[in-house]
Amino acid sequence: MLELIIAIFILGYASIAFEHPLKVNKSGSALLMGILIWTVYRLGWPSIDVAAEMAHHLTGISEILFFLMGAMTIVELIDAHDGFNMITNRINTRSKIRLLWIMAILTFILSAILDNLTTTIVMVSLARKLIKNPEQRLFFAGMTVIAANAGGAWSPIGDVTTTMLWIGGQVSTLNIMKVLFVPSLVCAIIPLIYVTLFEKKSLRGDLEPVDKKKLAPENKIIFFIGLGGLILVPVFKQITHLPPYVGMMLALGVVWIASDLLHRNKNEYDQKRFSAANALMRIDMPSLLFFLGILLAVSGLESLHLLRGVAGWMDATIGNKDVIVIGIGLLSAIVDNVPLVAATMGMYDLNTYPMDHKIWEFIAYCAGTGGSILIIGSAAGVAAMGMEKIDFIWYFKKMGFIAFLGYIAGALIYLAQYELFFS
Repeated sequence: MLELIIAIFILGYASIAFEHPLKVNKSGSALLMGILIWTVYRLGWPSIDVAAEMAHHLTGISEILFFLMGAMTIVELIDAHDGFNMITNRINTRSKIRLLWIMAILTFILSAILDNLTTTIVMVSLARKLIKNPEQRLFFAGMTVIAANAGGAWSPIGDVTTTMLWIGGQVSTLNIMKVLFVPSLVCAIIPLIYVTLFEKKSLRGDLEPVDKKKLAPENKIIFFIGLGGLILVPVFKQITHLPPYVGMMLALGVVWIASDLLHRNKNEYDQKRFSAANALMRIDMPSLLFFLGILLAVSGLESLHLLRGVAGWMDATIGNKDVIVIGIGLLSAIVDNVPLVAATMGMYDLNTYPMDHKIWEFIAYCAGTGGSILIIGSAAGVAAMGMEKIDFIWYFKKMGFIAFLGYIAGALIYLAQYELFFS
């Protein structure tokens, strides 16, 4: 049965990778893969309460999906009010290379304050306003994924895996920010330098002029309430210790009511156009279902202890912890980094490897940034894939090597930095 489950995962993964040649939507493939893995698990191990295990995982999966849905809806509401013109009106460059640097650095900073998933949604939406060429917009979306994952890795609230280690007591707030900021920055900057030097053809031509619209007061209000709500989500989590999706739903509720109140005296058409209900109709539901399928599949593998087995095998055969952690980061490009980090947290106990040990810091970096190498290796990548319909093969050919360069460069910087200052 284990062989069958592994085969289902491989075939499902392949169908997602070759979505366009097969002409089969990736959401359907992901859902089928996830459900089949759990079905075979149930039939193959009838003595285990598989339904209870599935319900346990579904709690975490639902939290992620509600978080994503809330963030997408807020972004759609801001977009309906032309709120992103608050930013585009202030961008005067005509150079696409310069714009790429501006957006990547902004993404790096915002993903540490918000999180890499929300920041990706915001920045991909912003790129739609500025880049008219579809192929070039894909390039911007790919660089956004790389910068968002790099920016999220060094912040306790920027990436879910760093948050897991932080909550679990493996890393402390100030230390993780101190030791991972430079490696994470290198991980984001190296791809930018590579693109500037070797990929100018992919970004040829000047930016098309963007109409600088004057925003009405209510449009500005929704922009600031929406963006402020997104920024305050991690603050709400810190104060209440409730899951992040609760803060996101709170932010959505505030923006929803604010929009309704601001437009309550307008005609029925405008009330509907600026309503959160209309924004909910515009969010990309197929990408949410794709995310559901991927997380169901990975949680099934986790319940069968396959991922923990892979991590244990690496520990037994390779031995060198630095090589193992780099391998875990590369593996996180193929499967979700959350169960991988959960497996390593179970493999290495806090008595042997106390808080802020080198292994925890390095895992935070590698698991947070390694997922950028493939488009489905991170939540940010999955969100960008759904929003811009990014082809798996296109991303692998155009962005995979660039992301790998940044990942390895940052890892080497971390190891050198540790030997020089912290060993």
